[in-house]
Amino acid sequence: MTYEPTRAAGPTRRTTLAGLVGGAGAVLAAGCSPSGAPPANAPAPGPSESASPAGGPAPGVMTLFKDPAFNFSGLLALGGAGFGAAEVGEVLTAVNTINKAGLSARTYTATFRTLGDQLMAPPRGGKPDRGTTRSRALRAAQYYAQALFFVLGSDDPGSEEQLYKAGRGAWDKFCGLWDPPPVTANVPYPKTPLPVWFFRPDTSGGRRPTVILTNGSDGQDVDMWTYGVSAALARGWNALVYDGPGQGQLLFVDRVVFTPRWETVVTPLVDWLVARPDVDPDKIALTGLSMGGDLAPRAAAFEGRIAALVAMPGCLSPWLGFPPELRKIVTPDKEETNTIWNKEVVPALPPGAAATIKKRVEPFSAPAMLDARKGKMFTDFWTPAKLIQSMDITNVVGRIKTPTLVLDYDDEQFYPGQPRLMFDKLTAPKDYVKLTAATGAQLHCSPMAPQQHCDVVFDWLQEKLPGS
Repeated sequence: MTYEPTRAAGPTRRTTLAGLVGGAGAVLAAGCSPSGAPPANAPAPGPSESASPAGGPAPGVMTLFKDPAFNFSGLLALGGAGFGAAEVGEVLTAVNTINKAGLSARTYTATFRTLGDQLMAPPRGGKPDRGTTRSRALRAAQYYAQALFFVLGSDDPGSEEQLYKAGRGAWDKFCGLWDPPPVTANVPYPKTPLPVWFFRPDTSGGRRPTVILTNGSDGQDVDMWTYGVSAALARGWNALVYDGPGQGQLLFVDRVVFTPRWETVVTPLVDWLVARPDVDPDKIALTGLSMGGDLAPRAAAFEGRIAALVAMPGCLSPWLGFPPELRKIVTPDKEETNTIWNKEVVPALPPGAAATIKKRVEPFSAPAMLDARKGKMFTDFWTPAKLIQSMDITNVVGRIKTPTLVLDYDDEQFYPGQPRLMFDKLTAPKDYVKLTAATGAQLHCSPMAPQQHCDVVFDWLQEKLPGS
């Protein structure tokens, strides 16, 4: 991974920092560069690959909120309704409530947290049966996740761990009421055990194909229900959900941040699966959603028992998901970088941009997360930046031997151009599919069309693993 040190003084640095301060919030939230353009080394867009205007919704997208970050999260909640992980009426009512109160991290967090609390309590006028309680718990997990995403920018950032635990409690309640309930375990990992949820279509015990579902940098377990578990069970597959470093319990409770060596996370999971009599060891697939499109390919490059891989989308360098203005302040020298950060960048950041940066950096730095919970900006930017840079997998993609599907999306905000670059670097059997605005499946991870998304993924998996 190369970076662009900014050592010049005077107008050059001032111009760069002005761009960062003016656009960091929208850029990081929307996940694209200020111009809406892909990285300089990305291929030119095709006829259906137009980039969206900076700070605004992509063409053809339903506008729930004027702010692109809040809008994207709201669309993800709506999309979950197709798998029971939300209710359209509940989400739209919450949207109206937030807009009426005035859109902010505070109103967004409070509205969705209240909705989660309401669903975890018995409904008015009766005692809910098992199915009702299960359904309400799944939706509550979604709404707590919505609140969690913006809590660091609210007036109560210190409630982050508590809010995570509320969402985790809803998820666990749902899982306990699912039939059959997933097998839960703690898989050994050097720093702290990995919590796993192993879903099966039934308890017959026959060997089945299994998909390991890898989340991204800020998703929750309920997202894996929407982007894999439900679809896998409907097709007779097992599905494994897990929290890795930088995710879920390991981040918010255990304070373990991301590792660039994701094979050290996936290999123990594969060991655990192949020891089970209800797993076909020759048909273990691995998917990676959002930044998981960087993590899963890294694991597959070194874990040879993966029979098929899906990157959703393909991501070679998470660092390129940060705006160039922010990347340019990182020099080889830690002290110099942090001086620029603390004396020139942080004092000029608007509150919204500051909250967004705290959220984006917390999975890579426990001290940054703990400072954010106290309402403070972290002072060491260099250390998490170097960790993010180290997650570049450009030089290891060629090691992947397993058949690989790379997904891309019209108006991809976070990693524009990277899916195609990954596809071109692959030497394994490979396929590339772009989900488009023509069917409402545009934007990062197709937030409005997860059912289409799952259809594409599982049709491909069943083709590559015959007899599944």
